[in-house]
Amino acid sequence: MRLFQHASYQFIEKRKTAYVLSAAILLLGIGAMVFNVATLGTWLRYGVDFTGGSLVQVQFQDDVAVEELRAALGGVEITRFGDEGLHEFVIRAPVDEESSISEVADEIERQVAVGLPGRPFEVVRTELVGAKVGNELEQKALLAILFSFALTLLYLAVRFELRFGLAAVIATAHDILITLGFLALFRLEIALPTVAAILTILGYSLNDTIIVFDRIRENLGMKGARKRDPVELVDQSINETLPRTVLTSGTTLAVLVALLVLGGAVIRDFTIVLILGVVVGTYSSIFVASPALIEIQKRWGVGGIGEKKKRPEPATV
Repeated sequence: MRLFQHASYQFIEKRKTAYVLSAAILLLGIGAMVFNVATLGTWLRYGVDFTGGSLVQVQFQDDVAVEELRAALGGVEITRFGDEGLHEFVIRAPVDEESSISEVADEIERQVAVGLPGRPFEVVRTELVGAKVGNELEQKALLAILFSFALTLLYLAVRFELRFGLAAVIATAHDILITLGFLALFRLEIALPTVAAILTILGYSLNDTIIVFDRIRENLGMKGARKRDPVELVDQSINETLPRTVLTSGTTLAVLVALLVLGGAVIRDFTIVLILGVVVGTYSSIFVASPALIEIQKRWGVGGIGEKKKRPEPATV
């Protein structure tokens, strides 16, 4: 059984509504960033990986659940280290200007002893993650995103045409800005897994967009396609790829929802960002990338979608 086998939805006609929706969400995200700067001093809530802090590794004699350790320490980042049989955990905590790393480590050791009485443990190592390292990570994350934009534009310009690359970059930038606005609005912590999720969103969104663009290119190669209304041709292409889009997004979301429910607090923010990215990426491939392709062609394109080829003028003597 094939879903949406005879779909004939008029997506492009709804593009103005989609523009208003996207603009409203983007403005909400920008407003949240401005509010965060005024209240937190930064537009996003960066974690220890970016702001610097302490890294304390502890080892218990007996097995301890991550939830127990998290309940004893409160809102710090805790991950299991090594094999489960070692009973080791890495605890990341921020260090303020008035405290030293030794004081933070002593406080963590005290809280573990109080919260988990009768559970012998030892501190294996204590390290300081400097803010300089965090700044380098932030710069490299930004460079990775910009580099992916450049490669996307180059690939689609060679594989398709330049206008396809520009439309794909616009849609991908739309997805990343909405994701950053979501992170700012709900003040989710920005850690390395979050950056990985954003880069994953970038790849997912591009893949979905390229599927639609490839069908548009195939339909353009059919006889008489250049004389057709571009809106009609693009709508047909979207409808023809709709079964694949729905099935792929649906199965991906099913896995991510299972991770959100069963994965625990360690990967919660990572999973939430991925879920948002799948939804926004699917939306943008239909309501942002495809309309952008038509708008680019309408304003600057030559010999493109729906453009009728002119007959050569007769020779004169």
